[in-house]
Amino acid sequence: MRFWIGVMTCLGVMVAPVSASAKESRLTVAIGGLSSDRRLADRAVFCGTDGADVRTYDVSPAVHWSKGPAATRSYVLLMVDPDVPADLTLVDRRGVVIAVDAPRQAFYHWVLADIPSATRRLAEGMEGSGLVAHGKPIGNGLVGVRGTNGYTEFLRDVPSMAGTYGGYDGPCPPKNDARTHRYVVTIYALDVPTIGLAGAFDGRAVEAAMAGHILARGSTTALYSRRAE
Repeated sequence: MRFWIGVMTCLGVMVAPVSASAKESRLTVAIGGLSSDRRLADRAVFCGTDGADVRTYDVSPAVHWSKGPAATRSYVLLMVDPDVPADLTLVDRRGVVIAVDAPRQAFYHWVLADIPSATRRLAEGMEGSGLVAHGKPIGNGLVGVRGTNGYTEFLRDVPSMAGTYGGYDGPCPPKNDARTHRYVVTIYALDVPTIGLAGAFDGRAVEAAMAGHILARGSTTALYSRRAE
């Protein structure tokens, strides 16, 4: 994507994982549309081919999960890429390859809170059916409450794209990164119907708000790379 290099300096998003309790149960989580090697479908990525119809990419994948404990009152979904290079000046630089073992930081791609306890499946496209310049709405969605994803900060200095990005926005890993990026989807079962957040809250705010309320959690990982093989 042409604006990638110009906005990478805006990223700087770190994620501190929510500590698991020994009393927590485990959920089984699955992402739809993955290839046999767990590659995320091209239609789910943020960086479509130049000139491509925006309706053909940045489509949220289907996600489903097992039922939480009897006391579950709501679910939370977070999708995080933990593999964004820490040195953003290297991104897509001609003649440079970002080493597999280069330092990394994390980026939220999907923040969805207050999912009703009766919901255990999100259909493909429910949280994003195409790229929307300036971002999809935050707040109440078809299910749950959308927070902001990392593109809100990431694109703030790009006039053609800047805005508040809610719902799902997919991968856009550097073309010169030797590491295949992981996209970790985690579902949390909570003992409260709402975590009480509104407005432009982000993934870090969600993690703080659900501390002490997690009954169960489960994760699954999709993979994606834009490097030439």
